[in-house]
Amino acid sequence: MDASHDAVQSYVDKWLAAQPAQRLALAFVDPARHTGHIALAALEQELLAAAYGIREPHVAATKLNWWAEELTGARETGGRHPLTHVLFDDERASAIANERWLAPVLAAMAQLEEGTSADFGAQLAAASQLHGALAALETAWWFGESASPERAARVAAVTHLLHALRRLDDDAERDRLPLPMASLARHGLSRGQLRHAGAARNAAVRDQLDELTAAWRGTTGLAGPLSVFRAVESYEGERLARRAAAAAEPLQALQRARPSSGLSTTLVAWRAARRWRRGKTA
Repeated sequence: MDASHDAVQSYVDKWLAAQPAQRLALAFVDPARHTGHIALAALEQELLAAAYGIREPHVAATKLNWWAEELTGARETGGRHPLTHVLFDDERASAIANERWLAPVLAAMAQLEEGTSADFGAQLAAASQLHGALAALETAWWFGESASPERAARVAAVTHLLHALRRLDDDAERDRLPLPMASLARHGLSRGQLRHAGAARNAAVRDQLDELTAAWRGTTGLAGPLSVFRAVESYEGERLARRAAAAAEPLQALQRARPSSGLSTTLVAWRAARRWRRGKTA
């Protein structure tokens, strides 16, 4: 196993650590044949880590600026980063416009200083900028530029808001809270109270889970396909949201949940892979 393979695998491992259910999806997306698909998922994880995992905005901006330069020049240079190198060694990378490669990075930079959204609708719209751009890139890679990214974009935004809710304890002091201002006001919650279990926090979290579940239901009528990875992520997220909403302590249920390793998730991956093979144009 050469050093370049090891370097790529380290980023894939980080993606799988964040989304362990995707190990089931790899049974239907052969890493040997579809290296670029997996590298793209790992790249998405790297961009999200820069956008959300770095607490100092200026440090995050520096990291994202590096990615902007990397993706802007990758078509000519072949890429310096191991993931970029794999992606731009694939002919489909050249079929995707430069603007589509750069859009997620620009969206991530634009939202670094954003505060807490007023209500759920505004929160979903804000999340859709970055996550919609990532979904559009992913859809073009998997299915070709003619495929609509509408459904994938909404699924990506809703899934992100669920993951943000899981980090409520850790992010209670950030400018951008996982709960919108309308929810905090409705339940009489202060920032300090978000760190502690209680009836008001439970009610606010449950309301947010209900909003997310309704948003997930709304994705079924939207246009466009889902990649195998996005389909698994969506299924796991919606399943978790429903179970947590029914729990006595919904936030604890979110945080303690483990990914499914059962037949249902495997079937979701298999069906998504079958649709992909039938409908892909690239």
